[in-house]
Amino acid sequence: MTSSQSQPSPAVRLAADADVAAMAAVLGRAFDDDPVWRWIIPDDASRVRRLTGLFALAMRRVHMPYGASEAAGRDASVEAAALWDPPGHWHVSAGSQLRLLVPLLGVLGARVPAALRALGAIEKHHPREPHWYLAVLGTDPPAQGNGLGGALLRSRLDRCDAEGVPAYLESSKERNVPYYERYGFRVMRELALPGKGCPPVWLMWRDPAGGA
Repeated sequence: MTSSQSQPSPAVRLAADADVAAMAAVLGRAFDDDPVWRWIIPDDASRVRRLTGLFALAMRRVHMPYGASEAAGRDASVEAAALWDPPGHWHVSAGSQLRLLVPLLGVLGARVPAALRALGAIEKHHPREPHWYLAVLGTDPPAQGNGLGGALLRSRLDRCDAEGVPAYLESSKERNVPYYERYGFRVMRELALPGKGCPPVWLMWRDPAGGA
């Protein structure tokens, strides 16, 4: 992706607890047009607010404790975010899921069962081989096209290559599949999700550069 004007190189940094609110807001706006999340949260008026709450909850309870998530921006602001989980830490235990249920009800309300069915189907097909898991990647819509997503991908994938570790993600937008393919990911499977009319996701795997 390029912009029509010269832009300073995006600055990528490890996310801190103080970044959670800004990152969640960015991701809430970034995923407003996501097909799966539009199906899970059909109300246009509340979707961004609910997604922002959902991402804040996921960051605090699931991803941030591993210290691997990153933020990017063309200055000190947060304009894009990547939530990564290190090898062996992508699975959310049954106990953690139970503790998340009440907060999830506060965010998603009656759509919690639909969300859990979809996420459960995705987790069922999650590879067991050790890998870095890109759970979420998003750029604030006004900042898209400035290379922020690519900077976040390269930041972690360069380390995957250096350490010889694969990476994995699920794309819920078909048009993003070629974008991830440019970074070495390949589609393992197009996965149909439970629920009438729920869009599919594309499961994508990346071997480290020089790997099999």
